[in-house]
Amino acid sequence: MFDLINGLPVHPLVVHAVVVLLPLATLGTIAIAVRPAWRRPYGLLVVGCTAVATALLPVATSSGEALEERVGNPGEHAELGDQLIWFAIPMLLLAAALWWLDRRSLTTGAVGSARTASAGVVRTVAVLAVVAALATSVQVYRVGDSGARAAWGDQVSSK
Repeated sequence: MFDLINGLPVHPLVVHAVVVLLPLATLGTIAIAVRPAWRRPYGLLVVGCTAVATALLPVATSSGEALEERVGNPGEHAELGDQLIWFAIPMLLLAAALWWLDRRSLTTGAVGSARTASAGVVRTVAVLAVVAALATSVQVYRVGDSGARAAWGDQVSSK
């Protein structure tokens, strides 16, 4: 199913979407985590971008497996690519939690100790979101680097 489109492998087409959207999602997640004022105007956009990138990851891995049958084993790249979703899902959940907590604070109007407890929860979620975004960024780099080496390692030499 995720093998070819018009005679071209699906994998590089889908991977380019992931390579653009997932780093944008990590930057957006960090932005809404460190700038609370940006959560209302940009939070839903960040969550949507992260959700699309995360949804494309299984398509990228499935199309990669189909491509592997045609060109051979890419080695470490396949293993790292399979792991990427386990970085993206927590980032998606934490970005969504940040957005939801911000929206909830609008409607509840908490006062006193309830507001302090709520602020502590939001701060904790924001820190976890930054950690998840940074970890996702590192994993995206590792997957991309291993994929480039698998595709081009024996084609290009540095002098």
